Formats: sequence, C-alpha cells, structure tokens
Amino acid sequence: MPEFGKLLIILGAILLVMGLLFVGLGRTHLPLGHLPGNIYYRGKNTTFYFPLTTCLLLSVVLSAIFYLINHFRH
Repeated sequence: MPEFGKLLIILGAILLVMGLLFVGLGRTHLPLGHLPGNIYYRGKNTTFYFPLTTCLLLSVVLSAIFYLINHFRH
C-alpha cells in the first residue's frame, strides 16, 4: 500500500506543476490556438477547427523534452 501512496503523491505533484504551467502560460498571451496552418472552416451551419500547426509544435516540444529526460536518466 505504501507504493500506491507514493504514486498518488507523484501524480498530484505532476498535476500541480501542469496546472501552474497552464496558469502561467495563459498570462503570456501566446497564440497557440491561432497559429498559421491551423485549419478553420466556417460554413453556413457548421464550423470545423483543427489545430494542425499547434499539434505539430506541441509534438516536437514534448518529443524533445522526453528525449532529454530519457537521455539524462541513463
């Protein structure tokens, strides 16, 4: 049971850090949802939005972060 408690503490710390990052990034006014290359279509009765560039940018950043974490762990 102590392992489960440690897991909950680690998950709570990760959620806390992520929450602080979201609050901090929200105040910087980065145009993450409004980058060129995002697909936005507005018809008469429909609206379609797919943040293609935002997804690619976040994928590259997260891949670099995970690569660095893995590199320094070994």
